[in-house]
Amino acid sequence: MFTRLRNMLKRQPKSLGARGEAVAAKYLRRLGYAIVAQGARDRLGELDLVAVDQRAVVFVEVKTRQSADAEHPAEAVNDAKQRRVTRAAMAFLKRHDLLEHAARFDIVAVTWPPGTRRPTIEHFPNAFEPTGQGQFFS
Repeated sequence: MFTRLRNMLKRQPKSLGARGEAVAAKYLRRLGYAIVAQGARDRLGELDLVAVDQRAVVFVEVKTRQSADAEHPAEAVNDAKQRRVTRAAMAFLKRHDLLEHAARFDIVAVTWPPGTRRPTIEHFPNAFEPTGQGQFFS
């Protein structure tokens, strides 16, 4: 019984957001980034991807949309979202004793229209500065 249930769960299609994160991680790996965490959650929020690019810790916010008609996916990373990502990033750096390392925030915008095999991927390195009170890294 449990095997059948497990197989049913495996066959369920990934959400658009999960597929976008997976394709963004693959894209960044091809650029030479090392993905060290995916979907890292704690009480302060979630980090879509955490990567290392040369000697910098890169916090990547992935936004996936089926169409860019309404707004570009990257536009969804507004000030409030930037504050939440900054808080989660600071907690990640503290938890892993990485406060001395350079850090930056990238956005990967994925547009994946229904019925297409491959999405359009746009990478915005250093897309925003850390925001919020008490932020002390650059």
